[in-house]
Amino acid sequence: MPSNVDVVEALLFASDTPLEAERIREVLELADLEAAQALVRELTERYGAEARSLQIVEVGGGYRMVTRPDMAPWLVRLARARTRVRLSRPALETLAIVAYKQPVSRPEIDAARGVNSEGVLENLLERRLVRIAGRKEAPGRPFLFETTREFLVAFGLRDRGDLPKVDGELVLPDLAPTALATDGADGAEHADPQTEQDPGAGGTDVPAGR
Repeated sequence: MPSNVDVVEALLFASDTPLEAERIREVLELADLEAAQALVRELTERYGAEARSLQIVEVGGGYRMVTRPDMAPWLVRLARARTRVRLSRPALETLAIVAYKQPVSRPEIDAARGVNSEGVLENLLERRLVRIAGRKEAPGRPFLFETTREFLVAFGLRDRGDLPKVDGELVLPDLAPTALATDGADGAEHADPQTEQDPGAGGTDVPAGR
Protein backbone atom coordinates (compact mmCIF):
# COMPACT_ATOMS: atom_id res chain seq x y z
CA MET A 1 0.00 0.00 0.00
CA PRO A 2 1.61 3.29 -1.05
CA SER A 3 2.03 6.00 1.54
CA ASN A 4 0.32 9.36 1.22
CA VAL A 5 3.65 10.94 0.31
CA ASP A 6 4.05 8.43 -2.52
CA VAL A 7 0.57 9.30 -3.76
CA VAL A 8 1.40 13.01 -3.73
CA GLU A 9 4.52 12.28 -5.75
CA ALA A 10 2.44 10.40 -8.32
CA LEU A 11 -0.12 13.21 -8.48
CA LEU A 12 2.56 15.81 -9.11
CA PHE A 13 4.16 13.66 -11.79
CA ALA A 14 0.84 13.12 -13.58
CA SER A 15 -0.48 16.68 -13.35
CA ASP A 16 0.20 18.97 -16.31
CA THR A 17 -0.78 22.05 -14.28
CA PRO A 18 0.22 23.20 -10.78
CA LEU A 19 -1.49 21.02 -8.20
CA GLU A 20 -3.22 22.95 -5.42
CA ALA A 21 -3.10 21.82 -1.80
CA GLU A 22 -6.90 21.73 -1.80
CA ARG A 23 -6.91 19.26 -4.69
CA ILE A 24 -4.41 17.05 -2.84
CA ARG A 25 -6.63 17.20 0.23
CA GLU A 26 -9.67 16.13 -1.82
CA VAL A 27 -7.95 13.22 -3.56
CA LEU A 28 -6.45 11.83 -0.35
CA GLU A 29 -9.51 12.75 1.73
CA LEU A 30 -7.37 14.55 4.30
CA ALA A 31 -8.73 16.48 7.25
CA ASP A 32 -7.43 19.92 6.24
CA LEU A 33 -5.11 21.88 3.97
CA GLU A 34 -2.29 21.79 6.52
CA ALA A 35 -2.17 17.99 6.20
CA ALA A 36 -1.81 18.30 2.42
CA GLN A 37 0.88 20.96 2.74
CA ALA A 38 2.75 18.81 5.26
CA LEU A 39 2.87 15.94 2.76
CA VAL A 40 4.30 18.26 0.10
CA ARG A 41 6.94 19.49 2.56
CA GLU A 42 7.87 15.91 3.44
CA LEU A 43 8.24 15.04 -0.25
CA THR A 44 10.29 18.20 -0.85
CA GLU A 45 12.62 17.27 2.02
CA ARG A 46 12.95 13.73 0.67
CA TYR A 47 13.99 15.02 -2.73
CA GLY A 48 16.49 17.39 -1.13
CA ALA A 49 18.03 14.71 1.08
CA GLU A 50 18.45 12.28 -1.82
CA ALA A 51 19.86 14.92 -4.20
CA ARG A 52 17.55 13.91 -7.02
CA SER A 53 17.45 15.58 -10.41
CA LEU A 54 13.89 16.70 -9.67
CA GLN A 55 12.50 19.12 -7.11
CA ILE A 56 9.11 20.33 -5.92
CA VAL A 57 8.37 24.04 -6.36
CA GLU A 58 5.42 26.26 -5.54
CA VAL A 59 4.19 28.14 -8.59
CA GLY A 60 0.92 29.62 -9.85
CA GLY A 61 -0.93 28.84 -6.61
CA GLY A 62 0.03 25.16 -6.59
CA TYR A 63 2.92 22.71 -6.65
CA ARG A 64 4.87 21.26 -9.58
CA MET A 65 7.55 18.63 -10.04
CA VAL A 66 10.38 20.20 -12.07
CA THR A 67 14.03 19.59 -12.86
CA ARG A 68 16.76 21.16 -10.74
CA PRO A 69 18.54 24.21 -12.22
CA ASP A 70 21.85 22.34 -12.49
CA MET A 71 20.21 19.93 -14.96
CA ALA A 72 19.79 22.80 -17.43
CA PRO A 73 22.82 22.08 -19.68
CA TRP A 74 21.53 18.63 -20.61
CA LEU A 75 17.96 19.83 -21.03
CA VAL A 76 19.19 22.56 -23.36
CA ARG A 77 20.84 19.91 -25.54
CA LEU A 78 17.57 18.02 -25.66
CA ALA A 79 15.60 21.16 -26.49
CA ARG A 80 17.83 22.00 -29.46
CA ALA A 81 16.27 19.13 -31.37
CA ARG A 82 12.74 20.41 -30.76
CA THR A 83 10.69 23.18 -32.27
CA ARG A 84 10.39 25.73 -29.49
CA VAL A 85 7.47 28.07 -29.03
CA ARG A 86 8.80 31.59 -28.65
CA LEU A 87 7.52 35.05 -27.90
CA SER A 88 8.63 37.98 -30.00
CA ARG A 89 10.10 41.09 -28.42
CA PRO A 90 6.89 43.07 -29.13
CA ALA A 91 4.91 40.33 -27.39
CA LEU A 92 7.24 40.36 -24.36
CA GLU A 93 7.06 44.16 -24.23
CA THR A 94 3.26 44.10 -24.31
CA LEU A 95 3.14 41.28 -21.75
CA ALA A 96 5.39 43.28 -19.41
CA ILE A 97 3.07 46.30 -19.60
CA VAL A 98 0.05 44.13 -18.81
CA ALA A 99 1.88 42.35 -15.97
CA TYR A 100 2.96 45.56 -14.20
CA LYS A 101 -0.07 47.78 -14.89
CA GLN A 102 -2.97 45.32 -14.93
CA PRO A 103 -5.80 45.66 -15.48
CA VAL A 104 -4.88 47.83 -18.47
CA SER A 105 -6.71 48.72 -21.70
CA ARG A 106 -5.40 48.33 -25.23
CA PRO A 107 -5.40 52.11 -25.88
CA GLU A 108 -3.20 52.53 -22.79
CA ILE A 109 -0.86 49.79 -24.03
CA ASP A 110 -0.76 51.41 -27.48
CA ALA A 111 0.10 54.78 -25.91
CA ALA A 112 2.91 53.29 -23.82
CA ARG A 113 4.42 51.41 -26.78
CA GLY A 114 3.75 53.96 -29.51
CA VAL A 115 2.32 51.33 -31.89
CA ASN A 116 -0.94 49.45 -32.36
CA SER A 117 -0.87 46.35 -30.10
CA GLU A 118 -4.02 44.63 -31.35
CA GLY A 119 -2.20 41.81 -33.17
CA VAL A 120 0.15 41.19 -30.26
CA LEU A 121 -2.69 41.05 -27.74
CA GLU A 122 -4.58 38.58 -29.93
CA ASN A 123 -1.47 36.39 -29.96
CA LEU A 124 -1.13 36.59 -26.16
CA LEU A 125 -4.83 35.79 -25.75
CA GLU A 126 -4.43 32.70 -27.96
CA ARG A 127 -1.49 31.56 -25.84
CA ARG A 128 -3.61 32.19 -22.72
CA LEU A 129 -0.92 34.40 -21.21
CA VAL A 130 -3.42 37.27 -20.87
CA ARG A 131 -7.18 37.40 -20.61
CA ILE A 132 -9.95 39.99 -20.78
CA ALA A 133 -10.76 41.15 -17.27
CA GLY A 134 -13.70 43.39 -18.13
CA ARG A 135 -14.18 46.83 -19.60
CA LYS A 136 -12.81 50.21 -18.55
CA GLU A 137 -15.34 52.79 -17.37
CA ALA A 138 -14.33 55.28 -20.05
CA PRO A 139 -15.63 56.41 -23.46
CA GLY A 140 -15.99 53.37 -25.71
CA ARG A 141 -15.55 51.06 -22.67
CA PRO A 142 -12.36 49.40 -24.01
CA PHE A 143 -11.42 45.91 -22.86
CA LEU A 144 -9.16 45.56 -19.83
CA PHE A 145 -6.40 42.94 -19.92
CA GLU A 146 -4.67 41.04 -17.12
CA THR A 147 -2.23 38.15 -16.88
CA THR A 148 -3.36 34.58 -16.30
CA ARG A 149 -2.31 31.61 -14.24
CA GLU A 150 -0.62 30.25 -17.38
CA PHE A 151 1.54 33.39 -17.36
CA LEU A 152 2.66 32.65 -13.78
CA VAL A 153 3.46 29.05 -14.68
CA ALA A 154 5.34 29.98 -17.89
CA PHE A 155 7.63 32.39 -16.02
CA GLY A 156 7.95 30.36 -12.80
CA LEU A 157 6.14 32.85 -10.54
CA ARG A 158 4.05 32.03 -7.49
CA ASP A 159 2.03 35.22 -7.83
CA ARG A 160 2.35 38.78 -9.13
CA GLY A 161 4.41 39.70 -6.10
CA ASP A 162 7.26 37.61 -7.57
CA LEU A 163 7.59 39.92 -10.58
CA PRO A 164 11.11 41.39 -10.78
CA LYS A 165 11.43 44.81 -9.20
CA VAL A 166 12.16 47.60 -11.67
CA ASP A 167 13.71 51.01 -11.14
CA GLY A 168 11.21 53.84 -11.36
CA GLU A 169 7.58 53.37 -12.35
CA LEU A 170 5.91 52.69 -15.67
CA VAL A 171 3.63 55.68 -16.26
CA LEU A 172 0.89 55.33 -18.83
CA PRO A 173 0.18 58.51 -20.83
CA ASP A 174 -3.11 60.30 -20.25
CA LEU A 175 -5.45 59.53 -23.13
CA ALA A 176 -8.00 61.75 -24.82
CA PRO A 177 -11.59 60.39 -24.89
CA THR A 178 -11.29 59.59 -28.62
CA ALA A 179 -8.24 57.41 -27.98
CA LEU A 180 -10.10 55.41 -25.36
CA ALA A 181 -12.95 54.76 -27.79
CA THR A 182 -10.94 52.47 -30.10
CA ASP A 183 -12.89 49.44 -28.86
CA GLY A 184 -16.27 49.28 -30.55
CA ALA A 185 -19.54 48.85 -28.67
CA ASP A 186 -19.99 45.45 -30.29
CA GLY A 187 -16.98 44.14 -28.35
CA ALA A 188 -14.57 43.97 -31.30
CA GLU A 189 -11.36 45.97 -31.16
CA HIS A 190 -10.69 48.33 -34.08
CA ALA A 191 -7.21 49.49 -34.98
CA ASP A 192 -6.59 53.22 -35.20
CA PRO A 193 -5.63 53.84 -38.86
CA GLN A 194 -3.27 56.61 -37.75
CA THR A 195 -1.35 54.24 -35.47
CA GLU A 196 1.56 52.15 -36.70
CA GLN A 197 0.57 48.48 -36.68
CA ASP A 198 2.76 46.19 -34.57
CA PRO A 199 4.06 43.12 -36.48
CA GLY A 200 2.54 40.80 -33.87
CA ALA A 201 4.17 37.45 -33.23
CA GLY A 202 7.07 38.06 -35.61
CA GLY A 203 10.36 39.80 -34.88
CA THR A 204 13.30 38.67 -32.82
CA ASP A 205 12.47 35.42 -31.07
CA VAL A 206 12.83 35.20 -27.32
CA PRO A 207 12.01 32.00 -25.36
CA ALA A 208 8.72 32.10 -23.47
CA GLY A 209 9.36 31.19 -19.85
CA ARG A 210 10.58 27.72 -18.93
